[in-house]
Parts: sequence; structure tokens; C-alpha cells
Amino acid sequence: MTTNNLAFLQTLEDLIVARRNAPVGKSYTSSLFAAGTQRIAQKVGEEAVEVALAACSSNSDEITDEAADLVYHLLVLLADKDIRFADVVRTLESRHSG
Repeated sequence: MTTNNLAFLQTLEDLIVARRNAPVGKSYTSSLFAAGTQRIAQKVGEEAVEVALAACSSNSDEITDEAADLVYHLLVLLADKDIRFADVVRTLESRHSG
């Protein structure tokens, strides 16, 4: 993964937070926030199942597509709970620092 890939993840997270703070009419992200935490959490669960099912098919493109959907919806859930992805990364780092 290049720095540009990681920078995009930050850009995406910033856009998601911006949609939370200032909803945009036909934005899917804004509609998720309007639907509430339960709906966002449901989408994370659905996408996680879809990743697992895609993994059973061994189709790399399908796995990648579903994983992207999962990461996106996870970022929305984190933003809904006012948690930054950097917080998740710090937790992962602390678990593997020894």
C-alpha cells in the first residue's frame, strides 16, 4: 500500500465526517446518517457477511469490491460514533507493540 492509498482513506473519512456535519441532499452517506446508528450498524453487518461469502467464491475482484463496501460502511459507523480511524489504528498498534 502506498502513501497515496492511505491518504485517500483519510480523504474519504474526512468526506464522511463532512456529510455527517452538513448533509447533502442526494448523498448516500448523508442518507445513512439520517437513518441512524441502527441502520448504519446493519449495513456494516450486511457488508461483513458479503465479504465472508465472497471469500468462499475465491473471486478476488468480488472480495475486493465487498471489502471496499465494508470499509466504507465501517468508516460511516465510526464517524457516527465520533471515532476516527486513527483511533482504531492506535488500538491495533498497541496490541502489536511487543
